[in-house]
Amino acid sequence: MGEWNAFYWLQLVEHELLIFALFWFILGMIDEMAIDIAWLWLRLGGRGGARAAPDNPQQTPLAGMIAIFIPAWQEAGVIGATVAHMLSAWPQRQVRIYVGCYANDAQTITAAMTGTGSDPRVRLVIHDRAGPTTKADCLNRLYHALQTDEARLGHGFRAVVLHDAEDMVHPAALVAIDRAMDRHSFVQLPVRPEPQPGSRWIAGHYADEFTEAHAKTMVVRGAMGAAIPAAGVGCGFARDMLANLARLRVAEGEAGPFAAECLTEDYELGLLVTRHGGQGRFLRLRDAQGALVATRSYFPGRLTDAVRQKTRWVHGIAFQEWERLGWSGRWVDLWIALRDRRGPLTALVLAAAYALVLVEGVLALAQWAGWFVPLPVTPLFHVALAVSFAGLLWRAAWRFAFTTREYGVIDGLRAVLRIPIGNIVAIMAGRRAFLAYFRSLRGEAIIWDKTMHDLHPAQLAMARSAR
Repeated sequence: MGEWNAFYWLQLVEHELLIFALFWFILGMIDEMAIDIAWLWLRLGGRGGARAAPDNPQQTPLAGMIAIFIPAWQEAGVIGATVAHMLSAWPQRQVRIYVGCYANDAQTITAAMTGTGSDPRVRLVIHDRAGPTTKADCLNRLYHALQTDEARLGHGFRAVVLHDAEDMVHPAALVAIDRAMDRHSFVQLPVRPEPQPGSRWIAGHYADEFTEAHAKTMVVRGAMGAAIPAAGVGCGFARDMLANLARLRVAEGEAGPFAAECLTEDYELGLLVTRHGGQGRFLRLRDAQGALVATRSYFPGRLTDAVRQKTRWVHGIAFQEWERLGWSGRWVDLWIALRDRRGPLTALVLAAAYALVLVEGVLALAQWAGWFVPLPVTPLFHVALAVSFAGLLWRAAWRFAFTTREYGVIDGLRAVLRIPIGNIVAIMAGRRAFLAYFRSLRGEAIIWDKTMHDLHPAQLAMARSAR
């Protein structure tokens, strides 16, 4: 009787977990299907696909001076390749690349100088504080260097483009951003994680998520008129808009347009453009060879690195931005904010679902051994389970389709198998983000908990061509 009671109470736990998980699964399925249907409607109307990139971009002059900001801390393994490739991809004389380094990071400084060569379009900016501070603090230092140059030159820049130290840019990207600045205050290009032979599963799940997000969700978001967030790479800001935001931030006690204490300063800056009267745009283009005009890079290939990176995103977007930006009055921005900030809830629901799988296994084993006779399940539960399973198949089909379109059928099949991996990373990152936010509330300083990079896509391409 005692054993029966134990299994009976375990079934009650199963019942509560099932109610919780099914409710949020079905609600999330409805939310995602709304995006799916909107995207299909756009495609049927000829507005959901990628447009053609500008022809001969490397021979096309820019409409004005454009500054590229690259903050770098302990990036000796990639910064040289990034700068060298960027100078080659964007030969226009109107380009100025600002690389932010720290005096206590001599290796990154040396690597950046090596990649620069004798090209006068690169300015190495050494921070007056020891690193690491925060990425936003480094960006503010670059902004002050830009202001100094503008005063010295006697004229302003047209735009500022943000990139990370590990990025590989597309030759058409800068011209595309430059042209879009005629009508927009902020432009975001897609991010394309590059496949890594040594990490098909951990690094590969980034490809699945970014491909669907930047081929569907961001397209729908832009079509609805919702504020577009900046991804921190491949994003351009009109110089006058950045100056306006800088003045507002300085009045609030910041050192520049980037919030130094914010872990997702780029995401916030994109939203602030819309809040302060500007217009953002997500720009999706393909070149003559069919390649996506996007920022390419290698994403973390180890579980611990992936969790640390996503922790930073969840902490910044779900916790800090809720506190810093609040909730907009427009229904579309409210909906999108709920989607953006659902990371902790997603982690909790997924954890409940995996706990449910474990409980189900124990109860099934007990029933098979004859130790337990389960209580009957109501028909409503069967319907909810069927709907949830159908939703899972629906999501897997979309994930397969988008990953296949960008990376091929093999990776499309891997994308379906990588779904549990993405779930595990989300659970671990959600827990870690909550603890980090709690520590910040107790006064713990926020530092640049960045991802380390060892290889640049251009370096691998050169190694392959040399074989």
